[in-house]
Order: sequence, then structure tokens, then C-alpha cells
Amino acid sequence: MRAKQTRVELPIDNPMTEEIRLIINDHARLPVAAGTLDANANLYQAGMTSHASVKVMLALEDHFDIEFPDQMLNPTVFESIASIQAAVTELGGAAK
Repeated sequence: MRAKQTRVELPIDNPMTEEIRLIINDHARLPVAAGTLDANANLYQAGMTSHASVKVMLALEDHFDIEFPDQMLNPTVFESIASIQAAVTELGGAAK
């Protein structure tokens, strides 16, 4: 049984999306570049492990000067670039 994936719409040419892609490239250890993935592509299916998702989370917190609360520490928040961007935006992070 496949987990339901949440589709999040992103604005075109969003600088935050590009910053998130760079963080994913540096920390998710994917076999493909994050720039080649659709914003709603499942990062776990693309090869990200739960350990790598923690590294991505810590890098996001550092880069965007935010802290993920306990209720957001679940795989669905980090399953796609779009869901990550939605969470960072909700926490008040801004593109630098």
C-alpha cells in the first residue's frame, strides 16, 4: 500500500525553492540532483533515508533560522520539496 502524497502548489521561480533544492543536494544524499525532481516528487522514493532527512531538517533550521516543533517532526513534512517549503514558510522562514 502506497502512502498518500500531498500535492503542494509552489509559485514559479521561487528563490526559497532553489535554496531548499541546494540544501537537499548537500544533505539528502540522493542519487539524483534535486534540481531534476518535480517539487512534489517523493524524496524518500527518490532515495532519501530517514537519517538524511534529519540532516536536511537541521540544515533547513540553520539556513532559515527556524526550529521545527515536535508536531512537525514526521516524514510527511520532509517528503517533497513542496512540503518542505510549506513548512518553512509556516515557520516564518524566508529566502535569504
